[in-house]
Amino acid sequence: MNAIERIKSQLTAPVVLYMKGTPDFPQCGFSAKTVSALKACHANFEHVNIFEDPEVREALKTYSNWPTFPQLYVKGELVGGCDITMEMYGNGELKELLTQAGAVAA
Repeated sequence: MNAIERIKSQLTAPVVLYMKGTPDFPQCGFSAKTVSALKACHANFEHVNIFEDPEVREALKTYSNWPTFPQLYVKGELVGGCDITMEMYGNGELKELLTQAGAVAA
């Protein structure tokens, strides 16, 4: 399975965060802030540590046309990185989106 096929397979989950590190041990501040926003929304989400799969890390930049990490996907669609996620968290849009995706208990 090539990197794009792995990405498509991973994106079958309702919410996926491509990040540096893991939710319990984020390895950059932007990933940590994004995880904090998701946890504050009580979201269930999958994560992919891009350091563990360099091929996916490089392929994502082309797949998403988004050069930086973290990258948050909901229902297979790119939401954005840390700044967009934090803005959406701040105005309530993130919890609404996550709830609609079935990642937050209503």
